[in-house]
Amino acid sequence: MTDKPLLHEKLTTGAEFLGGSDFYQKNIPDCIASNLNPNFQLRPYQFEAFGRFKYYMESYPSRPKNTPTQALYHMATGSGKTLIMAGLMLYLYKQGYRNFLFFVNSTNIINKTRDNFLNAISSKYLFNETVQVNNQQIRIKEVDNFQATNPDDINIVFSTIQGLHTRLNTPQENSITYDDFESEKIVLISDEAHHINAETKKTKDINQAELFDLNSWESTVNKIFNANNQNILLEFTATEDLTNEQIIEKYRDKIIFDYPLKSFRMDGYSKEVKVLQSDIQPFDRALQAILLSQFRRKIFEKHGWMIKPVILFKSKKIKDSNAFLEEFISKIKNLKESDLAKIQSNPNLDSNLKKVFDYFQSNQITLENLALELQEEFSENKCISVNSKNESEQKQIAVNTLEDSDNEYRAIFAVDKLNEGWDVLNLFDIVRLYDTRDAKSGKPGKTTLSEAQLIGRGARYCPFRLEEDQPLYQRKYDILNDEKEHDLKLCEELYYHSAYNPRYIQELHTALEEIGIKAKTSRECKLFLKPDFKDKSFYKIGMIFKNERVKYAREDVLGLNASFIETIHKIPLLSGYSQSLTVFEDEKQKQANKKQKDYFIKSFGSSVIKKALSKFPEYQFSSLKCFFPHLKSLSEFIESDSYLGKIRIEVEGSEIVVNNLTQDNKLDCVVRLLDKLSSQLQAEKIDYKGTKEFKPFMVKDTFTDKTLNIVNDGNND
Repeated sequence: MTDKPLLHEKLTTGAEFLGGSDFYQKNIPDCIASNLNPNFQLRPYQFEAFGRFKYYMESYPSRPKNTPTQALYHMATGSGKTLIMAGLMLYLYKQGYRNFLFFVNSTNIINKTRDNFLNAISSKYLFNETVQVNNQQIRIKEVDNFQATNPDDINIVFSTIQGLHTRLNTPQENSITYDDFESEKIVLISDEAHHINAETKKTKDINQAELFDLNSWESTVNKIFNANNQNILLEFTATEDLTNEQIIEKYRDKIIFDYPLKSFRMDGYSKEVKVLQSDIQPFDRALQAILLSQFRRKIFEKHGWMIKPVILFKSKKIKDSNAFLEEFISKIKNLKESDLAKIQSNPNLDSNLKKVFDYFQSNQITLENLALELQEEFSENKCISVNSKNESEQKQIAVNTLEDSDNEYRAIFAVDKLNEGWDVLNLFDIVRLYDTRDAKSGKPGKTTLSEAQLIGRGARYCPFRLEEDQPLYQRKYDILNDEKEHDLKLCEELYYHSAYNPRYIQELHTALEEIGIKAKTSRECKLFLKPDFKDKSFYKIGMIFKNERVKYAREDVLGLNASFIETIHKIPLLSGYSQSLTVFEDEKQKQANKKQKDYFIKSFGSSVIKKALSKFPEYQFSSLKCFFPHLKSLSEFIESDSYLGKIRIEVEGSEIVVNNLTQDNKLDCVVRLLDKLSSQLQAEKIDYKGTKEFKPFMVKDTFTDKTLNIVNDGNND
């Protein structure tokens, strides 16, 4: 294998000559940031990914001309590959491309991606509310083929690799054909792209003609790609085998960006991974995970974040998964104080589990009450199985929206349906329900590597912060010996629960090191103040005045913000109005006659308002008490003039509708108002305040030596 540098290495070196290491980050296309969903704050490496492609397409001197363009993004699971796809589609639209073919090997991933690209009300929708390129509003549309597409739209065909191969080689009416790719320039987007390299890996002796003729997925993709010399193939994967000689040669001049899991973790964008092995029965192992999960939920709530941690229970076989689900439902339903006491009394109990029990005890939560709480939190209707093909297709949306406020699932039971394409941030525990190994010659086997990759998928960071100056999407509590360990540190960790099996754990550690989610070694690094600074009189006798950051108990909050109460909130209703126009006649378009009418929402009745409140977990009474400590009941929140009692809305719609609101109309109005209020409450939420009193402290006591937890990935840095 030659030592010739890879494309991404050349681009990295070239940046220094072009304007510095951040050259690409500062030169991203204007049409990208303004048209992506503003809720997804772009990260530095994503700016880098966009800027590299723009430079490669427009300025890179060695890019092949008059031939199709192929580029590979090798990026860690959870690093936002789909957002990169969306941004590149916008850039290529501006360059004149209109037709995009997205393909992957899994139907589940297709369904998830289709939702992310097309469903504007999805929490994971990738684009802004309106998309404008060249001052023209454009639409993102799904099409079956490219034969009669709108030249002003972004037109996307979604397909599995297998389905694409079948449709092209056994064409049917209105289906995509090879002809689509000859007359139009196409952008092919391949997710989990390592699946299309079957033949590249198979033999190093195969020539290009033989590769083209082979009736396989890879040859089908190659045939499409080469149909037009302006076609572009964008490949995305987290797990390409870049140690394979044939793969590395194929992609030597195509890997435009390499951001592996190792870099993702070291930059703080992932959870830290802990392996908790216990020599106990599988259900007791599951119970430990449940306790940690419920503890995390309470810690999040303590700090004002309504984050619901979820658990994945992973079985070896589908029949085992189904059997454990039945056992789980039955034992949770009959959970007793003694079951929890058995866990607590274990003399070898993990230190973090001890903290969990200490926390419950210090907060006056008895084991009896805790058992009742867990029965509710992990009841049958909050468990979901994704094992059979039909189940997985029906429930894929549910397992991809686990972070949503209206998604109540806490426990997922699966074998391998979620190994690829599962986007989940609030997974904090994976419970391995079997105890087998498949290592050979000391190397991790296929199953162990798959488990490591699943851990990498679950290690995506769940965003939260306590202060505005903290990073939202990065770990914040890695520092050791800084007063004491923060209780939120456990909320930045993913626990992998397994049986006590030291040989398996060693194999898993090796697999985690290989994919980059675990450092090969870690050590504590002491940071010392400079001796000459310590010798200065300022350090020895100097004073610094500090106020204290104290928990804001909101005792001075007696109701909703006055401006919210006094504002008349406008709620437009669908009027049902429609009209037809004769295309070739100069006919004036009539406007719908809309009326407005004011209502106090209190007049809709408490049953309507309570039903609307029940749709939002933040309006549960326990959550409302966090915002309004003087609130005595849910009825007071509905009826009091300090809360919802005086709030008015202006309903707009047809005269008949606004004067005769149905119960559904009323419910819709209240839900939309509460959604607006929820956003304001979160925006106004302050967890801490600084005291007005400043106290003197010695400089030498304020600035001290610290210890950092440093990882060593074997690069001698």
